[in-house]
Order: sequence, then C-alpha cells, then structure tokens
Amino acid sequence: METKKVWFVTGASKGLGFELVKKLLSEGFRVAATSRTVESLITAFGKTSENFLPLSVNIKDNSDIKSVISKTVEHFGRIDVVVNNAGYGQIGTLEELTDEETRENYAVNVFGTLNVIRNVLPYLREQKSGNIFNISSVGGYSANFPGWGIYCSTKFAVAGFTEALAEEVKDFGIYATVVYPGYFRTDFLTKDSVKTPANPIQANEAARISEQAHLNEINGNQPNDPEKAADVLIQISKEKNPPVHLLLGVGTMELLNQKIDILTKDAQKWENLSVSTAI
Repeated sequence: METKKVWFVTGASKGLGFELVKKLLSEGFRVAATSRTVESLITAFGKTSENFLPLSVNIKDNSDIKSVISKTVEHFGRIDVVVNNAGYGQIGTLEELTDEETRENYAVNVFGTLNVIRNVLPYLREQKSGNIFNISSVGGYSANFPGWGIYCSTKFAVAGFTEALAEEVKDFGIYATVVYPGYFRTDFLTKDSVKTPANPIQANEAARISEQAHLNEINGNQPNDPEKAADVLIQISKEKNPPVHLLLGVGTMELLNQKIDILTKDAQKWENLSVSTAI
C-alpha cells in the first residue's frame, strides 16, 4: 500500500520538515525523523512506535548519519523516500563572514546532505527504487540578495549535485529531485534559524537593509503555507516520473523568469566575444 512507504526526513523539528512529518504521520506513512535533539521530536510527535522513529543526529558526522540510516532500516525494513531538509540560513557578505562561519554553513547545508545521500544509496540501489528530495531554495538559482551570498552558494551546490545525482541513479529506479522553496511561513527567518555575522561591517549598507527586511518585514508575512508544501512533496513522491527540478511556492516562477532574463541578456550582449575563442 502507498501509505506504508517509509520516509526519512532530516531537519524535522521545525519548519518545512516539521510540517511534512506531521502530515505524513496523519496519512499513515511510516517516518524516521531526525533532529539535533531527539527530545524535540518526541515532544512534537511522540515516542518510537510502529510508524514513527525519532532520531538525534549530527548531520555533519558521516558515521552518525550511517548509524541512523541503519537504525531506520532495522526498524522499518526499508527506506522509500529521503528528504534532505536539514540546513540553516547564514546572513553576511563574502567579506565579513569568517572562514569558520562559511565552512560551518557548508558543513550543514552541503556536506550534511551529501552524508545522507552517500549512506542511503546502497539501500535504495539494492531495492531498485526510491525518491530523494534535496531541499534547496529560490536562492539556489537566484543569488542577487545582498548579504546572502554564502547561503545561496550552498543552495546552488545542492541544485548542482542533485542534477548529477538524478543521472547517476536513474538506472537503479531511483529518482532525485531538487526542491526550490520560496518564502514559506515557518520560523526559518527567526533568529533561532538564521545566523548573522559575528563581525558585521556597517559600510555594507545593502546587506544590512536586506538583513533587516528579511528578519523584520518578510518574516511572518511569507505568502506560502508549509502544510501545502508537504502535500506537494507527498504527491510528487507518487508520480511515475517526478521532476528533477521542482519550484515550490508563490513567487518562485517570477524569480526564475528574472534569472533567465538576466542570463539571456548577458549572453546575447556579449555573444560575439563569447564565441571569439574558436580555433
């Protein structure tokens, strides 16, 4: 039965991951949910049961990821759908963010996702089926937000390796989809979910304006419902040929069209120089 599929969801204690797990359990799916602390998951969804397995994990630790995936298979017998949702926002210009701040954002958003993929694929290949949803962002195809360069670059990375992953796994009956959420009314833009630079440079006025706009104006006024996003992911998981790219939310298509327009104009304007390298 469709409702007996096993979902493995990272970053499940809040935001889109939280809403997805809540929806999945209400519809009878079996769910392994991860967070940095298992207590938050137990409080939200209950203790381990036939349909639910709460797991604490350090997404940056490959051996830790390997262990929780193994526990999931031991508990449910298989994994059918993987949602790589763990991540956080990092505000700060390229100049003001330290090497440590930058690497930490990559450790979670990029290498954490790769840890999950690396360790879950042997199980999916063996059963010759599975869906992998890698959660990127509109910032994964449009980075013209001052002060969001590092965060956007992590989401560009997720989009890039998901494209490659889709080609690498298709012969095994596995589908990979990169999801580009727009602005959803979650706690993503709260101070608990977004990190700001330890040493901000006040001269970076555009970045400070963008920072305040996101934290004080956009936050709480996002136009999209995370519960409806969960519905979309569940529906896509049932499709015979799911997309490699999935825009999610009001406003995402407009941003994509803007990006296409910018690329097209630059390409056309400089086409003569671009092709002047021919032998």
